[in-house]
Amino acid sequence: MSAAAKLASVALAICLVNVPFGWWRARLRKFSPAWFLAIHAPIPFAVALRHLAGLGFRWATLPLFVGAYFLGQFAGARLRTRAS
Repeated sequence: MSAAAKLASVALAICLVNVPFGWWRARLRKFSPAWFLAIHAPIPFAVALRHLAGLGFRWATLPLFVGAYFLGQFAGARLRTRAS
């Protein structure tokens, strides 16, 4: 698998992992302990996905993965508000 395919796969996985956490976060009071947990709990999954894919840490890939992280959080929250 090429490096670009690995980057895209991991970014998509990070995004999908964050959707349920964004869904959960959307109903929580802002800055509550549960709200912080909903934001920070998926970080170990993101790190593990990068490690398992052999990508490690590179500053150049950070914006892609941070963007995927927030896109997943945003999409989950959006789905929650539309479902309500």
